[in-house]
Amino acid sequence: MSLTHTDQLVRSATRLLSWTPVRTLGGHHRARVAEHLLALDDADRMLRFGHLASDERIRHYADQLDFDRDEVFGVFSRRLKLVAMAHLAFDPGRDTAEFGVSVNARARGRGLGSQLFDHAVMHARNRGAHTMLIHLARDNAAMLGIVRRAGAAVRFEGTDALAELPLPADTLGSQIQELLGHQAGEFDYRVKLQVLRLDAMRPRLG
Repeated sequence: MSLTHTDQLVRSATRLLSWTPVRTLGGHHRARVAEHLLALDDADRMLRFGHLASDERIRHYADQLDFDRDEVFGVFSRRLKLVAMAHLAFDPGRDTAEFGVSVNARARGRGLGSQLFDHAVMHARNRGAHTMLIHLARDNAAMLGIVRRAGAAVRFEGTDALAELPLPADTLGSQIQELLGHQAGEFDYRVKLQVLRLDAMRPRLG
């Protein structure tokens, strides 16, 4: 077995061990999206939006999210707090999708940004998009590393950067992977919700 193949196996095993279910969000999650984004500090708002977004601008952004046209994904904590989210916005022709992601400071170091990126790539190609665009700050080293490893071409303009990632066509495998991921995300959310309900009932049962 070659060293290269061994490295691939190690990386695959590492991704599996650190895998976290990602749930597709809908309109009923709008308040949680706003809460997550409002909790970002100034530096993280700069990384997410490319400018220091005010609370008012963030609330407007959350209010304008189109959950039918676009794809919005999230990772929930055990207490069902939204700790990471991604927005995949499609152009009218659905040939291009723009990706944006944010992760709460306390949830960093778990690879959630990378996982949400991979999740968005799969969804974008399964929707027929040919290119994914990622606008990011020049000093966003973590995201630059993610998009470069994926094979994106990065163009710098002052303090900003634009990454363009060509997407392969969808396959039966990518469609099955999306279906299984969706089911896992739903199951994870339902389990956490049931645990919270049981925790709330315990004082009354005692």
